[in-house]
Amino acid sequence: MSASASAKNVSRVFVAGGIAAGALLLLAGPASAHVSVQPQGEAAKGGYATINFKVPNERDNSATVKLEVNFPADHPLASVMPQPVPGWDIKVTKDKLAKPLKMHGNTITEAVSKVTWTATGGKTGPGIGAGQFQQFPLSVGQLPEDADQLVFKALQTYDNKEVVRWIEESEEGAEEPDSPAPVLKLTAATGDGHGGGTADQATAEADATKDDADHDSAASTSAASDDSSDTTARVLGIIGIVIGVAGVAYGVLAGRRRAA
Repeated sequence: MSASASAKNVSRVFVAGGIAAGALLLLAGPASAHVSVQPQGEAAKGGYATINFKVPNERDNSATVKLEVNFPADHPLASVMPQPVPGWDIKVTKDKLAKPLKMHGNTITEAVSKVTWTATGGKTGPGIGAGQFQQFPLSVGQLPEDADQLVFKALQTYDNKEVVRWIEESEEGAEEPDSPAPVLKLTAATGDGHGGGTADQATAEADATKDDADHDSAASTSAASDDSSDTTARVLGIIGIVIGVAGVAYGVLAGRRRAA
């Protein structure tokens, strides 16, 4: 094979490799850039958490101007508080519950079914632009104790009226769907939610008592040390006076002997 033919084959390999890599990137892009939800810290079962819905803009010529997040009806959340997002209006929708919830001794007859963010434009810009993303924080609770995750179905609307429905639920062992719904993973209960922490409180009280005892002991030791120091100083002072008097007396006697 000639050198020119070999060079052409190498060139073809590089071109084919580049095309394959580009195809992989195109396929991977939409799958990785979807609406998702993550907690700040942990979302423990039976507790409260702050969660963020992350919304990337997938279009080069349109802006995202609306996000609707639907809450799971099988595990209703009675407390949902949105954090203000500059440039966005927020609407919280509640529905009556078929079965009332008990929370902190109170009966809850309705729960949040949907939260909607709508871009207002103005100084902050018309929603989420190309190549940008936005986070939408919520404080939610009380999280269920009998579930490992919560599925939120979301709708993303662009300014050209296109609506992307992130509503497909993933099945265990299967590939991720094209438009997966945001999923919040729940962790094991920690006991530090509302009404918890009795053991921690007892430990804190025990530590406080120990600290007080150590403080009193240190104070007593310091006082004893101060008394000992005062006594030593007094003894040394008396000895110094005696030595001084003896020295004066010796000097007087020595002077008389010389005069004699």
